[in-house]
Amino acid sequence: MAISQDSAIFCRQIISKNPAVDFKNRFSRSPVSPFRFCFNVEKFKGSDKFKIRVMSGVEVGVKSAASLSPSSNSGLDVVTEREKPREKGFLGLRKTKLVCTIGPACCSAEDLERLALGGMNVARFNMGHNTREWHREGIRKVKRLNEEKGFCVSVMIDTEGSQPEVDHGKPSPVKAEEGSIWYFTSKKFRGYRPFTVQANCEGFSEGVRLGDELLVDGGKASFKVLDKIGQALRCKCSDAGLLQPRAKVSFWRDGRLVEKNYELPTLSVKDWFDIYFGISEGVDMIALSFVNDADAVNQLKNYLSSTSSKSIRVLAKIESSKSLQKLEEIVEASDGIMVARGDLGVEIPLEQIPAVQEKITQVCRQLNKPVIIASELLESMIEYPTPTRAEVADVSEAVRQFADALMLSGESAIGSFGQKALSVLHTTSSRMELWSREKKQHNGLHQHQLGLSLAEKIAEQICNSAVEMANNLSVEAIFVYTRQGHMASLLSRNRPCPPIFAFTNDASTRMALNLQWGVMPFLVDLSDDAEADISTTIDLMKTKGMVKEGDAVLVVSDVIPSSQSNVSFFGKLFQSKVIPSFATADVIQSIQVKTIA
Repeated sequence: MAISQDSAIFCRQIISKNPAVDFKNRFSRSPVSPFRFCFNVEKFKGSDKFKIRVMSGVEVGVKSAASLSPSSNSGLDVVTEREKPREKGFLGLRKTKLVCTIGPACCSAEDLERLALGGMNVARFNMGHNTREWHREGIRKVKRLNEEKGFCVSVMIDTEGSQPEVDHGKPSPVKAEEGSIWYFTSKKFRGYRPFTVQANCEGFSEGVRLGDELLVDGGKASFKVLDKIGQALRCKCSDAGLLQPRAKVSFWRDGRLVEKNYELPTLSVKDWFDIYFGISEGVDMIALSFVNDADAVNQLKNYLSSTSSKSIRVLAKIESSKSLQKLEEIVEASDGIMVARGDLGVEIPLEQIPAVQEKITQVCRQLNKPVIIASELLESMIEYPTPTRAEVADVSEAVRQFADALMLSGESAIGSFGQKALSVLHTTSSRMELWSREKKQHNGLHQHQLGLSLAEKIAEQICNSAVEMANNLSVEAIFVYTRQGHMASLLSRNRPCPPIFAFTNDASTRMALNLQWGVMPFLVDLSDDAEADISTTIDLMKTKGMVKEGDAVLVVSDVIPSSQSNVSFFGKLFQSKVIPSFATADVIQSIQVKTIA
């Protein structure tokens, strides 16, 4: 990697403050020019196949921020500006993203604005509840917040999915007392019948044996199967509890789940109508419920690519034992994963949930897909203003595992203390991130190679090396210029200490990056002149008080030029024989170290 002489002096000054960096063994004079210093990527990431150009600018040219032609809020969301990172320091910025489920308790414009100010990055709408008209109104309120008040909140809809459920016919929970006799049947009937529960699928009792245990919602009530009568099961309540409307059920035998194939499609007819509704409302993400393999994910992505004019990301929800058996193929097919621990806990033993959650999180990071930890994070805060200490420990563990996002479900949708619950997520994740930095937890992250082509391998090596440089040089932030978000996600995958400021000219990319750990996406115009983009965005950040004179930032670019004739500064580097692997014919990739002047 070639560095100018001024850059080397600057780097030496910073590295001298960090004895962990072996400057002498990693840097040497370039054989090409006595005024350049080089370091071998192999010393950093185990490979010397690629040379990556690093430039350091001591002075940054000042251009008018208006030349960027950004969005009405200058490309910066109002929450980022209000957090005033210069007062806290960039490391004080929260890296873990926060998702809030929107429901009756937080659906007013005022409530949504308070959630956005509290740090909500993604607003989730569960299509299994309320009407489409209700969801339409909520989605449009979020979009108005973004357009009129300068927020950057992504919109996600969550499909209802096809899953065996039972219903007792009442809108409120029904208490099952210990020793009481109940009938579970797939026979259709209307209204409420005492001690009778209706299943939503045929073949509900097939494969069930006398003595099997029937668990409702993972054990909120338990029954022992006494007899099979036609399509009905006669059961005795062994553990008293509440039967919720549309409750999930599972059968267990000798401590193992009884596998049953109800032949229900992943996407129901209602789900397809909901998806079309989401497309028409311009949502940013769709979470697909009860995914058992990659086929449904691919089917939905193909449909979206042929139907939607914007790029909508597809997230797969892991909530069944079958999905765990095909975890990697589901993660590879999806744009992200949601660990739905509530429904997952219905199908696997409760004691396995922590280990399964950690495994899913690791697989997602290795395959470079964002992961959301969901369900019952702060369940007690639906009714109480403070969480249990165990819940706080649970949230902290998810942050320690470097999950991309945490999600509130009933806490925000129907709870009385949604704002406080969001605040608990915010403060707990920020504190745990600080602990992880102090303990240098990121040093233990080892990434396996994803790319197959040379260009993909180069992109990975650039991002891996860039994050190591950013950590070792203690730069204030990483700036990445990206149209599709790929380089930003590769940087996020390495979980750097500094925040990642991602500049993109694509609104869909910006909203997708809202779910990536540590990435703060900004919407700006990008030109073919990468140096001009860097100069004008730095000037914009200075104007907003995000950076100041003397700050050091590391700049990464994967901008695809619209015209090969305008190669500008980076085009000259691309033509250089000194660094033949620096760029490809389609993508100009670079690392620079900039000192703000």
